[in-house]
Amino acid sequence: MEPTLAQLSAAIDATWVMVSAILVILMQVGFALLEAGSTRMKNAGHVAGKTILTFGICSIAFWALGFGLTFGDGNSFIGLSGFFFDGTQTDSFSAFSASSIPISILFLFQLAFAAVSLAIAWGGFAERAKLSIYFLFSVLFTVLIYPVVGHWVWGGGWLAQLGMQDFAGSTVVHLQGAIVALVATILLKPRIGKYNRDGSSNLIPGHNQVYSVLGVLFLWIGWFGFNAGSTLGSTSGFFGYVAVTTNLATAAGAVAALAISWIVMGKADIPSMLNGVLAALVAITASCAFVDPWAAVLIGSVSGILTFFTSIWFDRMGIDDPVFAFSVHGVAGIWGTLSTGLFATPELAEKVGVGGAGLFYGGGFHQLGIQALGLIGSMAYVFVVAFLILSILKVTIGLRVTEEEEVVGLDLSEHGGYGYPELLQPERIQPHAAVRSNASHTLS
Repeated sequence: MEPTLAQLSAAIDATWVMVSAILVILMQVGFALLEAGSTRMKNAGHVAGKTILTFGICSIAFWALGFGLTFGDGNSFIGLSGFFFDGTQTDSFSAFSASSIPISILFLFQLAFAAVSLAIAWGGFAERAKLSIYFLFSVLFTVLIYPVVGHWVWGGGWLAQLGMQDFAGSTVVHLQGAIVALVATILLKPRIGKYNRDGSSNLIPGHNQVYSVLGVLFLWIGWFGFNAGSTLGSTSGFFGYVAVTTNLATAAGAVAALAISWIVMGKADIPSMLNGVLAALVAITASCAFVDPWAAVLIGSVSGILTFFTSIWFDRMGIDDPVFAFSVHGVAGIWGTLSTGLFATPELAEKVGVGGAGLFYGGGFHQLGIQALGLIGSMAYVFVVAFLILSILKVTIGLRVTEEEEVVGLDLSEHGGYGYPELLQPERIQPHAAVRSNASHTLS
């Protein structure tokens, strides 16, 4: 018996969401390259390796509790069903009742989003946090922090009921991770040597700008799964529109950030351009399905400029954010979430089925007010809970490695070996003559 048109359509949609889930998971490659390249050589192996560790921990915690807390049926605050997901249960997830995508694929897709949010949070811990914190906080973030705001906006919670527009997670994914990164940065204090006694800042450049560029390219590509995949289907063709607005905003962010760095600093700064790319991606994540292409260009351009100036301001305020997590994912997340309240068109809001038109399209301040309320509530919850959790960890087991361990580098102090052993341990490499002698002896 040949499949019906409806069955074929459902299979194509499911395949697209599965491919999108893989693209979003591959964004972890981008985070590993970006963060390793943006930090010092002595910490490169640690920074890259913890990406795999924390994705593994997040996967297990999200399967056990996080998925049910985020999307399970419950109340307007939190989900209360669907724990220890068995791969088939559907009666616990009314939030997905309108979707024909198999629940197992939806689980993988949403897991990938939670893991991205966690990866963003680690930016504030870079180069000075204990490895044990990564174990503990990965679980606590995935169970106590991420699911609450996720349920509010995407799981049928109170912000969903109000009609908050956050299509793919400027607030749910990026702002949550950024707030945690900011709290961690404050509690951990700056890296050794970052600031002088007079408060002036010293540049601590990353060890490999090429890694950072490659990481951003991986993230840019993966974001098509992030945003376009959030249509949860492809047969309607709307995923193509979302991909277009995403790409336009990103391109505008890259150009605007490089241009403003050139104007202000007198040189075209590559790291500033990379931050502009990511900031634009973050901002358009909320609005990609709600705005016209021209608005996407404007949203991306503003993001690149905002991130450039706020990264400088935070540094001057004594906040040592090694990978600019809050400037990129926090400030841009706020702007992106508010932008739908300004630029959402009535036609696209109706098509998506969430909220209404923005201020510049005849909607008045109603949608903008909902967006602002969602931001305030989400930021307050994440900041308070993250601060409490990390403060408890700080006074019990401690957040930060010792001064000696930080100076030596986390590759050696936490893992017992360097990420670049040939470059950092030349005394352990045999001279060429000794190598040839040993080889000759072996052959004889």
